[in-house]
Amino acid sequence: MITLLDTHVVIWMATADPKLGKRARGLIEAAGAADNLAFSAISLWEVAMLLERGRLQASLPVEALRNRLLQTGMTELPLTGDIALLSAQLALHGDPADRFIAASAVSHGALLVTADERLLGWKHALKRQDARR
Repeated sequence: MITLLDTHVVIWMATADPKLGKRARGLIEAAGAADNLAFSAISLWEVAMLLERGRLQASLPVEALRNRLLQTGMTELPLTGDIALLSAQLALHGDPADRFIAASAVSHGALLVTADERLLGWKHALKRQDARR
């Protein structure tokens, strides 16, 4: 099973943030070892927007972050037409990045690792892991 990281979890991993919980870290490490760890391409857009708006500081440009993620063996899940259409059908709040990430997880039958309370509380069969635990 693919383990898909929400954008903030990608950032937490890249910065070794202690907010990432032990259980989530273990699941991420196991998925990485099995070549089943992924991030959504939309997360790159989201990071770029956070940097542009000054809501995130980074020592690396987003292109370097992408290269680093790919070099560690993570898979980049593209935003496809099917995922875009599915995101519009989900009974989920309006944040476009969250909708695309959730649709990617649903489409790929992935486990979504997130600390987003709205995604964790979403009434859907999607498998989720609280990134703080």
